[in-house]
Amino acid sequence: MKLDKNTYGTVALIYVLSAAAIVLLVCLVDQWWIKWPLVFVLLWLCGWQTFFHMVPDRKPVGSDHIVSSVSDGKVVLVEPCFEKVFLNRESIMISVYMDFWDIHANFWPLTGTVSFARYYPGKHLLAFKPKASEENEHFCTVIRNDEGKEVLFKQLAGGFARRIVCYAKPGLEVEAGRQCGIIKFGSRIDYYLPADAKVLVKVGEKVNAVSSIIAEI
Repeated sequence: MKLDKNTYGTVALIYVLSAAAIVLLVCLVDQWWIKWPLVFVLLWLCGWQTFFHMVPDRKPVGSDHIVSSVSDGKVVLVEPCFEKVFLNRESIMISVYMDFWDIHANFWPLTGTVSFARYYPGKHLLAFKPKASEENEHFCTVIRNDEGKEVLFKQLAGGFARRIVCYAKPGLEVEAGRQCGIIKFGSRIDYYLPADAKVLVKVGEKVNAVSSIIAEI
């Protein structure tokens, strides 16, 4: 694994602030039962944030007709819906929630060409709430395969997420399993699949970016 290139500054700031706090604790606090537990918490924070922003090296399972997971997380929703932002048709919506213990790097779910990409500012409701899909800050990307089938996936900011990174732009050719960006802190991925897609996950299931199959189209 390697550290995501978009997070060098964030991780460096956490290290610097933690190091400064540790120095102050060691120099100014005499009570060992206060000092050393706090030092441990700060070191744990540095380790956790390093892991959180890593890009895992996994064997991709996606293709031009197999939709792989964009992120680590847990499936919280699988239901039919009408997608009205771009596809304008009946679809299957799947939502995957990422908590604080999941790696937050994101990856292309399908091999094909980006046909739509747009950033939408918005609120920062907790990502597992139903309204978050429409009201939260998010980035929408549509990938079209060689057969003309399209998959829309939405990167949603959560209650603590304050930055969404996505490399999508119309006309870009992408390959399933390659990194497409990152979301910082708790967040969610929504998929909008063709209505005849074969869904291969269920609510409550844990999925891993790149190496878990979401559906076949």
